[in-house]
Amino acid sequence: MTTSSPFTLRLFEPDIGSEECQAVLQVLESGMLSMGAMVETFEDAFANFLGVRHAIAVSSATAALHLAHHVMGIGVEDEVIVPSLTFVATASSVVYTGATPIFADIIGEQDLNIDPDDVAHRITSRTRGIVVVHYAGYPVDMDRIMHLAGQHGLYVVEDASHAPGSDYHGKPLGTIGHVGCFSFYTNKNMTTAEGGMVVTNDDNLAQRMRRMRSHGMTTVTWDRIRGHAYSYDVTDLGFNYRIDEMRAALGIVQLNRLPANNKRRRILMENYLTGLSQNGMIVVPFGLGVEDVSCHICPVLLTDGMMRESVMADLRNRGVQTSIHYPPVHLFSLYRERYGCRSGMLPITEDVTQRELTLPLYPSMCEADVEHVLDALEKSLTTVAAPKGI
Repeated sequence: MTTSSPFTLRLFEPDIGSEECQAVLQVLESGMLSMGAMVETFEDAFANFLGVRHAIAVSSATAALHLAHHVMGIGVEDEVIVPSLTFVATASSVVYTGATPIFADIIGEQDLNIDPDDVAHRITSRTRGIVVVHYAGYPVDMDRIMHLAGQHGLYVVEDASHAPGSDYHGKPLGTIGHVGCFSFYTNKNMTTAEGGMVVTNDDNLAQRMRRMRSHGMTTVTWDRIRGHAYSYDVTDLGFNYRIDEMRAALGIVQLNRLPANNKRRRILMENYLTGLSQNGMIVVPFGLGVEDVSCHICPVLLTDGMMRESVMADLRNRGVQTSIHYPPVHLFSLYRERYGCRSGMLPITEDVTQRELTLPLYPSMCEADVEHVLDALEKSLTTVAAPKGI
């Protein structure tokens, strides 16, 4: 399903069809619109997909991240190590608890994930946890991260928003740390428009997060409709992080599409890698490797960051939409002013974020679309880099 756009090729397009429309319509006709049978079915399906004990559907990945930190009991005196090369919610979910995010650098231009060595250098007596982000769906070195966590008694949250269906040594990403968080935002590999999931194998954490997503109540409306309870107690100061039945219905259909769509993304990414391998003005991080990767986005690095704005504008004129993933979080005004973050504290992240450019990648693209992007990119780079006449 597409909408009108000034671009020949947009950055992303959700794979939404008649099956999703029918699923949502059935929910609307049922009259049960808040958390009910669809949410339970979605949670069970996602847990089975990952092979994890508990999956708890919530209103967003931000809510999932906040719940994960909240149930760990962190607060004002605590620190949590996070990457800066991520969407701001990774850090803000720590700030919500009163704790301080401590930013760590990435490995380098071939691996845009958080650097375990830099994480190790930033652990102090106040450190309580580590957040990893599997950038673009490519796995962080979880063996190193979990070893560090075990050494220092830290919890690990996996921000797997880019990574549903990605593996690390045969283990699904999101299931290796203490808690995994997923996003179903509209541009993700599977979407419920807005929504997220928090997963864990810890029974106690799961029980607390289920309760905390709905105001700390011991039962919810669906329990009372089914006659499992007639009243409730409130045992914690919880939140309204519930997901609705329409989004859960979307999620069930989208989860069924995910393996085939991820496979298609890998094929398209292989085409990109082949086409970009001879371009001396582009660095392509990661490669595909041997493990299943969700290939959420197609990030490339320009060799000259000064060219990026001009290249993006030229590509726009050629009908190709691009983006940036991401501006560095530690240099946003909030983190400069509240936590004293500054330019130069994460040199690799700051270099990469000046040069990163995200190209279109989504399952309904064809090989000719990739060729179109590659051709437009080569022409744009040539145009921008050409010496200007007097």
